Amino acid sequence: MATTLAPHDGVPKTLEDAPLVRGNLSFHDVTDLVAGHTEKKTPVQWLLAFSVALGFLALLGLAVAYLVWNGTGVWGLNVPVGWGWAIVNFVWWVGIGHAGTLISAILFLFRQRWRTSINRSAEAMTLFAVACALLFPTFHVGRVWAIYWTLPIPNQMAMWPQFKSPLLWDVFAVSIYGTVSLLFWYVGLIPDLATLRDRAVKAGRLLRAKIVGFFALGWTGSNRHWRHYERAYLILAGLATPLVLSVHSVVSFDFAVSIVPGWHTTIFPPYFVAGAIFSGFAMVVTLMLAARKVYNLENLITLDHLEKMNIVILLTGTIVGFAYITEFFMAWYSGVVYEQYAFRNRAFGDYAWAYWIMMSCNLILPQLFWVKRFRRSIPLMAVISIVVNVGMWFERFVITVTSLHRDYLPSSWDYFSPTFWDLAMYLGSFGLFFTLFLLFLRFVPMVAIAEVKGVMPQADPHFYDHAHGDGHTLEPVEASPAPAVPYSTAASETDDPNGPHV
Repeated sequence: MATTLAPHDGVPKTLEDAPLVRGNLSFHDVTDLVAGHTEKKTPVQWLLAFSVALGFLALLGLAVAYLVWNGTGVWGLNVPVGWGWAIVNFVWWVGIGHAGTLISAILFLFRQRWRTSINRSAEAMTLFAVACALLFPTFHVGRVWAIYWTLPIPNQMAMWPQFKSPLLWDVFAVSIYGTVSLLFWYVGLIPDLATLRDRAVKAGRLLRAKIVGFFALGWTGSNRHWRHYERAYLILAGLATPLVLSVHSVVSFDFAVSIVPGWHTTIFPPYFVAGAIFSGFAMVVTLMLAARKVYNLENLITLDHLEKMNIVILLTGTIVGFAYITEFFMAWYSGVVYEQYAFRNRAFGDYAWAYWIMMSCNLILPQLFWVKRFRRSIPLMAVISIVVNVGMWFERFVITVTSLHRDYLPSSWDYFSPTFWDLAMYLGSFGLFFTLFLLFLRFVPMVAIAEVKGVMPQADPHFYDHAHGDGHTLEPVEASPAPAVPYSTAASETDDPNGPHV
């Protein structure tokens, strides 16, 4: 029987009507549901998945070792295609890393409460995707032992870094983005780590309590701690928001500031940002569909959350499709024969197959999400989310290779074909990503417990209830003249609404 609530403005009549948390869950239920999977014995399925991920990670190690020993000639690079899969994969992974910070920062500033169930996993995905992205430009330089030349070393060291190079701008943008994303993720974790610490103490697991307590930084859930926490979280959200927009704009400058036909266009920064959000949200949907099923989190990561993410995919996919069409218009309107040839070559040349895969995956298939029934179909959204990331990889491939393989001299035209080592390093990057993501799922709360409790009806200070035979009796709560302390770790283990309200 669903718990019946007395009618009150802003409070649903039953807990089942709560749009963000389903299943008539109490605060203690949420804590048990999320924290429980980090405390129980390691499942066999997790060990099997982790073994597969480690296998691909070993492939990455082999590919990197062979590359460093023999040089970038083991890849399919040629003249004139000096940029191949490495740059394609770099831009693709950086794009995937956009959704986490957008969900955490921008949606937080806009007070979108539905973000609370998915932000933790999306933030972790951001960090792991950035780690994968940094692999490719690092080893693409060839002499990786001289990679420090790309850093902003002071000129008095006589290194003279090229500050006009967009590749140096990448170093600034991606490193700052990764640092702020890591801080943002960790700060959001602190209250939940304190909950894990307290549960470990109660269970008598003192070693676990010491390890988790070290990272909880002495959190007690006091009013002072919550005030400092919320201030720090707001500041980091404010810092991360412009970074979401700037980092992929800077990545697009790798192409846009050149004079290569097909690259030299001012539409690239907003086009790349929209594409990054597009692919990032698709990856979040893919991962959340699997995680919510495996860890029984359907009541926290609901169809409503997935539908909202599908709406974002539809919006950004439409923007990306509009950008594709705009590029052709700009090439025609410019009257520049080299630009016109570059775009005709994309659509009808040697790589036409890649171009039409890109158009089908990114522009046509996501339009199914205009239909509500399709937006809420688990099998369909699983297929589309995977297809979108396939299409976005082909987009980066089309941009990079089709603009290079036919340059101004027909005598140097060539066809780019990847080698085994291109494929090995790309698949190996998935090994790194899923190794880190599986470790995250195993040892860290994948849902922000404290934030989810803050959007539950019981967190309303005016929430009250009368017993209806289900064992849950919630007494009326008087409004406090002073600001209430948000859900402390002590109160988070009870069903008493007087503790964890905002």
